[in-house]
Amino acid sequence: MVLNVGMSSHAGDFDHGLISEDHHSKHELPGGLYLRRARTGDVKGIEALVAPLAGERILLAKDTVTYFESLQEFWLVVDPQPDGSEILAGCGALHIIWADLAEARTVATSPDYRGRGVGKAIIKQLLADAREIGVDRVFCLTFETGFFGSLGFEPIKGIPVSPEVYVELLHSTDEGVAEFLDLARVKPNTLGNSRMIKYL
Repeated sequence: MVLNVGMSSHAGDFDHGLISEDHHSKHELPGGLYLRRARTGDVKGIEALVAPLAGERILLAKDTVTYFESLQEFWLVVDPQPDGSEILAGCGALHIIWADLAEARTVATSPDYRGRGVGKAIIKQLLADAREIGVDRVFCLTFETGFFGSLGFEPIKGIPVSPEVYVELLHSTDEGVAEFLDLARVKPNTLGNSRMIKYL
């Protein structure tokens, strides 16, 4: 067995806390904002950010438990305050659908932070994560076609999966998958947004 320098062959000697700490560290963006992974304490803020957009039927409303269940999918952009608190500037999640396919979902930016590159930073991170885990296509369901188009997304024509994968995806209970497949059962409830995809 070949080990990295300074690494023990005993799993008990490996610093898992350091790996986790690095995984959840903040990454500075231009303008004093930070990009970081979501934590359980962020769920109320994510809900508050999404609620007005859900009210306007721009994003789907979700139950609180759904945010907790998908928390590890989320990246946030935050604005640190002098008192140590943070203002949530934006959020977005990467939801894996299949071996080579994921959805960029629940992408939202606070009105106070629009035009500062918040959404772009989140989408670029989601795309980087997709590449790292082996996904080569990321889709979104959006009204912001100009924004996503500027990041290389294009309108979806037809169903961009094989018939075998299509049959497997029909077993999913996820509404995002149903909209991606353009199933008739979701059309009465759909937001009327566009399906777009980026090939990595």
